[in-house]
Amino acid sequence: MAIAAAFSAQTSQADTIRQGVSIEAAGGALGAVVDGIDARRPVDPAIVLRLSQAINDHHIVIFRNQALADDEFLRFATYFGAVFAPPEDVPVLASDAHGKTPDIINVANIEGGYTGNRELHLHIDHQWTPYPSSGSLLYALEVPEAGGNTTWINLALAYDELDATVKYRIDGLQLITYNPFTRQPGDRRPLYRLNPAAPPSSEAFPHPLARTHPESGRKVLYLSTDTEVEVVGWDPQAGSALIDELRAHLKDPRFAYRHQWSVGDIVFWDNRATAHARTPFPADSRRVLKRISLAGSRPF
Repeated sequence: MAIAAAFSAQTSQADTIRQGVSIEAAGGALGAVVDGIDARRPVDPAIVLRLSQAINDHHIVIFRNQALADDEFLRFATYFGAVFAPPEDVPVLASDAHGKTPDIINVANIEGGYTGNRELHLHIDHQWTPYPSSGSLLYALEVPEAGGNTTWINLALAYDELDATVKYRIDGLQLITYNPFTRQPGDRRPLYRLNPAAPPSSEAFPHPLARTHPESGRKVLYLSTDTEVEVVGWDPQAGSALIDELRAHLKDPRFAYRHQWSVGDIVFWDNRATAHARTPFPADSRRVLKRISLAGSRPF
């Protein structure tokens, strides 16, 4: 009888948690706001499944008013996948001399942090690696009064809105995104590899330009705006012109959601369906966020 009573109490509590969680669309091209989650607590399996579906449906989900220690943040993030680990010979943000990265990366303009206070152009995390990360969670501890906002682009909607003739041209094409972390500060950073005879700036891992999302099945325009790329097998001038056209398309505000950070925000985004950018902020303002990236698979 006591066991039955305890089971009934646990079930009742779980039902209350489920009923108390709401997921509402943010009202733009992508994004949903989740209420009723305290990420410090274990999350009911039904809620994990709802959140996973929300990522597929909305591409980013936003949790407000969180207060997490590092171990709590890591435990929450890994409901949705293992932590991303790059190959040792493929540098990414925060890679050490042995190619290792910490599970939690400080995206901050303080000592021990990365990315400073400058503008970050539209990019897809780890796109230049053989198995790009599936998603990332960014948690805000300190935010500036002005600037430092993050914009996400819905790459699935961007693909949907392409003209049929453009879709026909790009379906089946492979794109190389060269690794920006192999360049030194002050190096020239071209947007397209126009001289095939010159040594490439990094190892190449081609991925589909029109990627298929592995869970939703939607086609995605898998492209960033300011990283050196190359369309495999195309004349460099023709490839550059195509990429310029697609990059201009990505900048259409119809595809964007801009997030103004508040302390305690966690934003979880799908790297397989979004690109993101950051506005600059004053160097004398502190911006301290923590990022966990999740392992991915080979794009197809």
